[in-house]
Amino acid sequence: MSKQAKRGMLGLALVLPSFLILVFIVVLPIIGSLKESLTNEQGGYDFSNYRYLFTDKLMRSNIIFTLEVTLISSVLVLLISYILAVYMRFNDGFAVRWIRRMYMIPIFIPAVIATYGMIQLLGNHGWASRILYHMGNESFPRIIFDMKGIIIANLWFNIPFTTMLLGSAMSGVPDAVIESAKDVGAGRLRIFFKLILPLTYKTLLVAVTFVFMGIIGSFTAPYLVGPNAPQMLGVSMEQVFGVFQDRQLAAAMAFFTFLLCSFIGYFYIRSMIKEEGMRQS
Repeated sequence: MSKQAKRGMLGLALVLPSFLILVFIVVLPIIGSLKESLTNEQGGYDFSNYRYLFTDKLMRSNIIFTLEVTLISSVLVLLISYILAVYMRFNDGFAVRWIRRMYMIPIFIPAVIATYGMIQLLGNHGWASRILYHMGNESFPRIIFDMKGIIIANLWFNIPFTTMLLGSAMSGVPDAVIESAKDVGAGRLRIFFKLILPLTYKTLLVAVTFVFMGIIGSFTAPYLVGPNAPQMLGVSMEQVFGVFQDRQLAAAMAFFTFLLCSFIGYFYIRSMIKEEGMRQS
């Protein structure tokens, strides 16, 4: 056996365990969900579950609500996290040191505990509502238990990790490049759009992928601080599967959620393949 063939077999042996884990944990469940979602009440196969998913008024409103919450939350998380990462990279002082010490704390608080704290703080009779009521509001303001509650929870859960991810990318921006741009008269906006953003674009794309997938598949916060109707797809899926015992419709919802995540993942993989092709050429 040639040396090249031995290397090929060694590489295959190293990759095979990860490939098998991927097949059994991801690929086979996806295929099973697709098969289950296409099964009708008579045991045959058709698209009746998907037709119901997109024609039923409640299900359609759940899909629209999920997309609205996911898009709004993702944009806010990425915007706030990027601003924090840029601020901490190019500034110093008490405020920066305070942010660096505090912004990672939410990562170490369990989701259930954090959500319970939000209910105590922002609930209809929570601390914030009571303060606003005594400041002149005619009634206790409704801060959570609607779309706002889910978005606030998503900000709490996702900003620390996203800021850490983008901050690592910002640390890779050379000071010499920024100083050279300033020396030739480049303004802040030009430096940002011509230097900082292109150098951190890859990490930003990774952050978009993780944030979008994490929010669209979330359950704890939407279940505890979200409205009864419409619901996020994760909560609605649990209701359909656990309460109504409709496995086929729940599988259709799960596979549809997978397709939404795959749509975002496609752009990330396409960007990585394009970058790898440019690197090899």
